[in-house]
Amino acid sequence: MLDNLLVLVQAPVLNIQLLLDGVLIGSIFAMAAYGLALVWGVMNVKNLAQGDFVIMGGYVAYVFTELDIHPIYALPVAFVGMFGFGWLCYVVIIRRVIGKDLFTSLLATFGLAILLQQAMNLVFGSDVQAAESGFDTRFLFGGMVSVAEIKFVALVLAAVLSACVVVFMKRSRMGQAIRATAQDARAARVLGINTDRVYAFTFSLNAAICGAAGVLIAMIWVIQPFFGMVYSVRSFVIVTVAGLGNLGGVIVTALGLGAAEQFSAFIFGAEYQVASVVLMLVAVLIWRQIQQARKRQVVE
Repeated sequence: MLDNLLVLVQAPVLNIQLLLDGVLIGSIFAMAAYGLALVWGVMNVKNLAQGDFVIMGGYVAYVFTELDIHPIYALPVAFVGMFGFGWLCYVVIIRRVIGKDLFTSLLATFGLAILLQQAMNLVFGSDVQAAESGFDTRFLFGGMVSVAEIKFVALVLAAVLSACVVVFMKRSRMGQAIRATAQDARAARVLGINTDRVYAFTFSLNAAICGAAGVLIAMIWVIQPFFGMVYSVRSFVIVTVAGLGNLGGVIVTALGLGAAEQFSAFIFGAEYQVASVVLMLVAVLIWRQIQQARKRQVVE
């Protein structure tokens, strides 16, 4: 570990490499986290199947690759297909846990996550897969920093999709209904808003965003049926730190998490990259608990 830290000090350009990779990857984390923030803030449902929705989108890109179609074209297909799948999940499962206690929603979505993992394992097998994008690698700073072009493409696509979601939330009637329901569901119903439809659309939109993120992830990394939990944990870390309804905070936190992962993987070893995410979640929960304890003391 100390040797790796020394390398970072002696070769500052390596810090640029890790930081750039972290920022480009963090933009994809932000997509999945924003979808979780929507579901959590509007429906008060903690979706433990969040990462599995991401992996499902990744397998859509993999299928396109197997059909000799460029996986970038899988993006709209995954978005629309996962939207429909999210609506189905809401009708069958999620509708029955809205308004219930915390553990009911956690158990329901955890069961959904297990079901999706086993289904993907039966269909695609347990081997890791990837969607070959065919993009080249660019070299910066005289060849000392290398960045895959697909990461830049993913950053642009993630930014465009996020901008479209923001515009939709602010300008469309459904977006306004979603924000009204998030503020006060009972008052929204009094005003004539069909909150059940709003909940269904919100959960479906979350699944669609995760599907799009999964396509980008499959072109950058590898996917496997049981990798979803890692993305769920990442999303929980980001939303817990940024807070609900804070898109700017979600983006900044996601970029920071991406960079932190890259540095921790280099310093402690790639085998500890996932462990570092879990430790971050534990640290954030402890920090939040301390904050709440201080507020309770002030009230007393």
